[in-house]
Amino acid sequence: MLTYNLKNRGDAPKYYYIYKMIRKDIESGNLKKNEKLPSKRSLAEHLGVSLITVENAYQMLKDEGYIETRERSGYYVCEIHAILPVKSKNRTLQMLTDAGEEKEDGRLDNTAGDSFPYSLYFKTVRSVITDYGEELLRRSPNEGCSILRNSIAAYLLRYRGVFAQPRQIIIGSGAEHLYGTVVRLLGKDKIYGIEDPSYHQIRKVYEGTGAKCELLAMGQDGIRADLLEKTNADVLHVTPFHSYPSGVTAPIAKRYEYLAWAREKERYIVEDDFDSEFFMPGKPIETLFMLDDHNSVIYINTFSKSLSPSIRMGYMILPEQLLERYYETSGGFSCTVPVLEQYALAEFMNKGYFEQHLSRMRRKRNTEQEKKHS
Repeated sequence: MLTYNLKNRGDAPKYYYIYKMIRKDIESGNLKKNEKLPSKRSLAEHLGVSLITVENAYQMLKDEGYIETRERSGYYVCEIHAILPVKSKNRTLQMLTDAGEEKEDGRLDNTAGDSFPYSLYFKTVRSVITDYGEELLRRSPNEGCSILRNSIAAYLLRYRGVFAQPRQIIIGSGAEHLYGTVVRLLGKDKIYGIEDPSYHQIRKVYEGTGAKCELLAMGQDGIRADLLEKTNADVLHVTPFHSYPSGVTAPIAKRYEYLAWAREKERYIVEDDFDSEFFMPGKPIETLFMLDDHNSVIYINTFSKSLSPSIRMGYMILPEQLLERYYETSGGFSCTVPVLEQYALAEFMNKGYFEQHLSRMRRKRNTEQEKKHS
């Protein structure tokens, strides 16, 4: 029987602590492939928690591909190939202060826009104008204002468990702008492997910069292993969570497969984390960026889905080793996001409004899904 001391969980929810401990046992080999886990009811009784607590923990493990259900038998451990060590979660984040309308996008719906707290956001904008005044008229640093980069770093640590220094975060006007920045950074002479099918603008932007794309067909868990093995791509652009339009989420084994591919020949992965705030229940699953210990993942996300398509703002996190190259290739360009918008979003995040909005959105989406299946 699994025995965990819930007194050691700190502020973490019970279901999340149980999930983390079981996941740790699977990754360390304490729980072997095909080993049967206790039933939800027996584990709940053993740990002195509610049945729903264990159900939530098991569901997260299942969603990530750590365990599977077998009909009329129960839960079993899946095989994973964690050949890359997981980054330590004991590091502390040092919050350092650093000196055309989009076409209709099938990835975007009106859900966020319909629920967006406009009055609260505009109140925040007015507050920022009053508090910062002439500071808002200064030119933004190329990489974005430090106040927003600090806010994003703090949010990522709280919500995603992503450890990134503010200096690694680059602000840009949406995902498509950042795709182009990736090509300037890594080179248009590289071959970019993209999911097939995938969001059409990914290929359009890459090829529009003069880079060559190779389409890699999707299987049930992500890019097919045989195609990944044979590809001539130097860079892999993947959407591990709820890839559009296939809806595929890559389990842990596939994510380690992607990282092994990158490590083999010093290649890079662009992790497009679009939609991750809403797709997974509870705590989101581990990003490739945090699973990677080889500095091979560039992480990209946008606020188009979580806030509104009209807020043309996104960000990417670069491995430390690429920062110097970034300033060599893109340092001469102006930041494409106005200073007022950066300060307003930073204030919106710092006051907790952004995460409150995400919580409301997740509850709304869950309610809608329950209605569909009722």
